[in-house]
Amino acid sequence: MKKIVAFAGSNSNQSINHKLILLIAKYLDVEFEILDLKEYPAPVFDPDEEAEKGAPETMKLLKKKMDSANGYIIASPEYNGSMPAVLKNTFDWLSTMGQKILQDKPTVFLSATPGPRGGTAVLNHLVDIMPYRGAIVVGSHGVGEFAKKNDGSVLTSDEDIKIIESLIRKLETAL
Repeated sequence: MKKIVAFAGSNSNQSINHKLILLIAKYLDVEFEILDLKEYPAPVFDPDEEAEKGAPETMKLLKKKMDSANGYIIASPEYNGSMPAVLKNTFDWLSTMGQKILQDKPTVFLSATPGPRGGTAVLNHLVDIMPYRGAIVVGSHGVGEFAKKNDGSVLTSDEDIKIIESLIRKLETAL
């Protein structure tokens, strides 16, 4: 059976991007696993430390989980126009175990934000750089004003639901 691994690029207990992943899981018609980057902590990437000690065990475990996937959904907050440090750090450590972090597998990038722009800058950044790290970009979508577009258990914005369902169908077809 085909499997999607999904995670938010955040280590916040209140991550709205993790909440978005939880809300869209019901639209998936394939096996999926939701990961939490808080369960895979790593020190700030340091080439000297990597040369001396190798990748942290947590990153090796995360890579094993990612290896088990046929595709990915990554939801990232936007911090100062880019991805959060925890996501960049995770990608840096994973790249030490193979440059193609996402292993030439189909990937959907999402972003949930409190403001109206829906993470436009971070999505543009991820869509631009992650093909160099093995993402076959199926598409991306930002859900701006996230608090107004969900009731805690479901997305309530018909427009966002339609777009996300379409992206998920494209991802499942690409698996």
